[in-house]
Amino acid sequence: MNDVNQLSRRQAIHGLGSGLATAMAAPVVAAPDVQSSKIPESVALVDPTTKYPKPPFKEQPQPWPGLASKMDPRPDHGETSYKGSGRLKGRKALITGGDSGMGRAAAIAYAREGADVAINYLPAEESDAKEVIDLIKKEGRKAIAIPGDIRDEAFCKRLVEEAVKGLGGLDILVSNAARQQSRESILDVSSEDFDATMKTNIYAPFWIIKAALPHLPPGSAIIGTTSEQAYDPSPNLYDYAQTKAATMNYVKSLAKQLGPKGIRVNGVAPGPIWTPLQPSGGATQEKVKTFGGDTPLGRPGQPAELASIYVQLAASDASYATGQVYGAAGGKGQP
Repeated sequence: MNDVNQLSRRQAIHGLGSGLATAMAAPVVAAPDVQSSKIPESVALVDPTTKYPKPPFKEQPQPWPGLASKMDPRPDHGETSYKGSGRLKGRKALITGGDSGMGRAAAIAYAREGADVAINYLPAEESDAKEVIDLIKKEGRKAIAIPGDIRDEAFCKRLVEEAVKGLGGLDILVSNAARQQSRESILDVSSEDFDATMKTNIYAPFWIIKAALPHLPPGSAIIGTTSEQAYDPSPNLYDYAQTKAATMNYVKSLAKQLGPKGIRVNGVAPGPIWTPLQPSGGATQEKVKTFGGDTPLGRPGQPAELASIYVQLAASDASYATGQVYGAAGGKGQP
């Protein structure tokens, strides 16, 4: 047995030597011309601390739900910066809160990655939503606008039906819309106020996911937008923080339930991101002026900086990622 092994080793070494000799004698094939394929030799580094505006910001109160187009500085959702590479070609996505914030950034990125996109928003956000629809269409993708209030169960069912009909199916669901109102004390939170936040942030995802599930084939992705408030709640966001903890837990629970069906469920937990939630009552005007300044990066994040996370979680090459919550909080911690 040992003699056989020794013979096999000698034969292998001889063969390896012959192979190397042949390779060395073979003609050298020139590498592809990098310049002709227009691949940059390097990508310029960008200092994240100076990439976007820092506080102080001016006071800029808006009525709820607020418009990105009226913010100063205006948020960056990737309108001119996000470049796609076909990672979501042929996919069909429904995004709630797709007019601004992370929902808008995801909608733009998905379209540039080759997906058709339906967005939901409140009628008061029509002007912002129209900009998103135009950007999706500019990429040659199908764009479906479905305005309405997700605090209504009947509308949530209709929202999914219209999205499926308009897109010709559904395989990405981004539950992103949220209500956030700052209140100094629990005594300042009325039952009506509390109910509106719960209906928007907890009931609506429940209704929408239930309606969507029969349409989601294996390989589909559900993404819930949670928040750093889920694990580091602010005293003035008593009700909102509860809902984001709930979002984090439904992500983890549903991932276990839907994993055997081939449907992945993940979450994104943003930190202080520059969106209309803040000036429209999600923060006091004093806090708007210093918003994001307490992070290690010294500024608020921009929705565009989270777009690639939403793409990654929806893409098929992230097929082993489920039940995870991905933080993007400028260094303030992770879920």
